[in-house]
Amino acid sequence: MVAMSKIATGNGHGENSPYFDGWKAYETNPFHPTERPEGVIQMGLAENQLCFNLIKNWLIKHPEASLCTPQGVDKFKETALFQDYHGMPEFRQAVAKFMGKVRGDRVKFDPDRIVMSGGATGAHEMVAFCLADPGEAFLVPTPYYPGFDRDLKWRTGVELVPVDCESCNNFKITRNALEAAYVKAQEANLRVKGLLITNPSNPLGTILDRDTLKSMVRFINDKNIHLIGDEIYAATVFMEPEFVSISEIIEEEDVECNRDLIHIVYSLSKDMGFPGFRVGIVYSYNDSVVSCARKMSSFGLVSSQTQHLIASMLSDDEFVDNFITESKELLFKRHKYFTWSLSQVGIGCLKGNSGLFIWMDLRKLLKEKTFAAEMELWRVIINEVKLNVSPGSSFHCEEPGWFRVCFANMDDHTMKVALLRIRTFVLKNNEAMVPLKLCRPSSLKISLSRSLSRRMDDFMSPGIMSPHSPLPQSPLVRART
Repeated sequence: MVAMSKIATGNGHGENSPYFDGWKAYETNPFHPTERPEGVIQMGLAENQLCFNLIKNWLIKHPEASLCTPQGVDKFKETALFQDYHGMPEFRQAVAKFMGKVRGDRVKFDPDRIVMSGGATGAHEMVAFCLADPGEAFLVPTPYYPGFDRDLKWRTGVELVPVDCESCNNFKITRNALEAAYVKAQEANLRVKGLLITNPSNPLGTILDRDTLKSMVRFINDKNIHLIGDEIYAATVFMEPEFVSISEIIEEEDVECNRDLIHIVYSLSKDMGFPGFRVGIVYSYNDSVVSCARKMSSFGLVSSQTQHLIASMLSDDEFVDNFITESKELLFKRHKYFTWSLSQVGIGCLKGNSGLFIWMDLRKLLKEKTFAAEMELWRVIINEVKLNVSPGSSFHCEEPGWFRVCFANMDDHTMKVALLRIRTFVLKNNEAMVPLKLCRPSSLKISLSRSLSRRMDDFMSPGIMSPHSPLPQSPLVRART
């Protein structure tokens, strides 16, 4: 057999991680309400499917945005021939304006600094290529998205050094933790080139507060290393406090910052729910990085057809304003419903206000406090409960027993089936965690089914609240109505 490269034959993609193994389990036996009612429910995929009716209605009203309609076909030739890797001017302008709107118009973005890539995956790799050489390293606070091990390391040769964060302080990123990771890298003879943060956090569903962001800016300035802000979930913040972008922090008078060290990764995969469009963005305050990244973008451009559609959609101010508001409201309701339902069987979650997932605490269900026990529990959940949830160890969490559960990638019926499976599993394995007022064991299934069949609005009343979402309506939404 002809020999292949080390990259081709190695395991740098990380496909053997439990994070991806769960997807494989789903793909071999996917849940369907009638054809496969006992199949695996996909709760390991962070997709935002709650707003597609809004998208569909806009497309019906604006057929000219598609090149494959009588109203849009006149633009077909011009768009099909477009191949400038700078991107269509109207696309860059629309994306820059949308990024500002998502951040409350508290900061403006320069369209000339918008660099395209094939999704956030391509954007992260592009930034890694621009900032670091093989064998150099980025610090990454834990827990972090498992795909980073692929996106930043596989083809670039860059190393990732975990910044250990603990549940005892809600996984807050501290200066001491950053310094400890930096020293650890030095002891391993790794040159640290940057700090990668995810804000809002995947998998925690939390945001970084202003003081923490300022502390990070001081840290990277002191070390003269780069700061990469992954902000792909910026528009998913559905409850106060509001999202604060690193782009806002560097504008503040009391913050000293070398802007050449600041870079943002963005995409439309999560905020708009368009992962298949592969719209990734690198926004850098460093002219040299912008120039280099734009040349590299030739390997992963956004199709001109997609650029045309996105430019049309995001240029509609009324649609964008309504979409952002409605998306937050729907995420808020789904999050509240989900966390309240889990709390009824004693399952807690990290208090969050953003993202498409919750960070579920199953430490009480572990046979022992080890990662081996976590994996044993995860296999039961996958193989017997038939839910694809992602174990915390795949996110490099330093404490066993945490799981990421996605809640926005399914319809209401599928969500209710998933919650019923979780409740039944917990009741079976740990009855001590169940509130006695919930129901009698003999009528458990009937009571739960009736409970879950209520309209979602019934769970939004002030009398029935999630312990982690105490407000009757999202203040972020209320402030805009």
